[in-house]
Amino acid sequence: MKILLVQHLCFLNGIGGTEKICSTLANIFNEHGHEVEIATNENVVGMPVFPLSEGIKVTNIFDPAVEQKKEFPIYNYRGKNPFLWLKFKAKKKYHKWYNWRLKYTLGGEAKLYQYNLRKRSIAWNKYIDQLKPDLIVTMSISSLLEITFGNSLPMPIINSVNGRPDYDYSNIWGGRKPYMVDLLTHSYRYLDGIQILFDSYRRFLPSDFSGECRVIANPIELGDCTKLAEHSSTKERYKIIHVGRLDTACKQQHLAIELFNKLAKKYTQWDLEFWGTGADFNRLNEQILDLDLSDRIFLRGFTEDPIGKMKDADIFIFPSQYEGFSLALGEAMGVGLPSIGFSACSGVNEMIKQNKTGFLALNKEEMLIYLEKLIQDSSLRQQMGIKAHLSMKDYNLDQMVKGWMKLIDTVITKKGI
Repeated sequence: MKILLVQHLCFLNGIGGTEKICSTLANIFNEHGHEVEIATNENVVGMPVFPLSEGIKVTNIFDPAVEQKKEFPIYNYRGKNPFLWLKFKAKKKYHKWYNWRLKYTLGGEAKLYQYNLRKRSIAWNKYIDQLKPDLIVTMSISSLLEITFGNSLPMPIINSVNGRPDYDYSNIWGGRKPYMVDLLTHSYRYLDGIQILFDSYRRFLPSDFSGECRVIANPIELGDCTKLAEHSSTKERYKIIHVGRLDTACKQQHLAIELFNKLAKKYTQWDLEFWGTGADFNRLNEQILDLDLSDRIFLRGFTEDPIGKMKDADIFIFPSQYEGFSLALGEAMGVGLPSIGFSACSGVNEMIKQNKTGFLALNKEEMLIYLEKLIQDSSLRQQMGIKAHLSMKDYNLDQMVKGWMKLIDTVITKKGI
């Protein structure tokens, strides 16, 4: 069987959880004898970051000839040169007029969005028609919309959900206009199957979905029981660690810095360490410099060995506002780190068991209390770390493989292929 995985953006050079799961799925399908291709549509030069088995093809269908009508950016000149101010003022007025004219000509902002989307979906349809896959797996509802808008694809489609389902199509966190929400929601009608991460996530699927739904968790890499994070021995320095994209809107690393600052003078042997890259590096670095803690808080950047970094740490702090299924959190728990997150954070509140494998805080004040509690008690860190490690054993690759093979067989059978 020929299987096409579609992640229309961010697959090339991408280091996130979705990219990792996309590569993992491709390898699973390949190992089960299927012909596998991954497709994206990105105006970038790059390669997949996570390893792929030999024979898996990656195709970037991006074509600069595909028309995309774009609005001009609007920005204000902030310099003091009066001539440049006049120049940019005139440019700003022209850009506003151009943008208005563009949307007016096409029938409004929503029509402009659909115009560009349709041009891309035609390109997808042409590519898919030539490839003729037996099954398509989309890595997000946005990718599903890209390939189905205005198209009639005959093959079954399964969507892999790497977050809470409503994050894919709603406007909970802002940024999506009502017409985008409508299009994303209605695209569920094209799905024959969907994979979700937790059973509780079923209630977040829209009524437009009527296909097969299966709970298939992501696999967590577990450390050897004899090589977990060490909590029983005395150290010169202790580490609170965070691994993830530097994104304060979602990951809220600034809160971890704020909390550590309140404890730093009292616990002088402890440091805070961040591993990851992202758009908010400068903001976080400025926060660290303002607090004069650059010798205690470190932005380490990207690592190819997050497991090794976690094993060398003592506490995992994860103050995210929202998650789907955090691989970083799962890996931290897997190597025996007690973890702290927010009780209102989806995914996190499914993985951390309160007072057993870590702590779920109601707010940052409570998170500070839990953090200090773990700093003070190495035996508590040890007990919680072992329980955290054991709790991650259900999240293994074998279970993921069985779940996906069963979902595919069910969908293919129902489709009559």
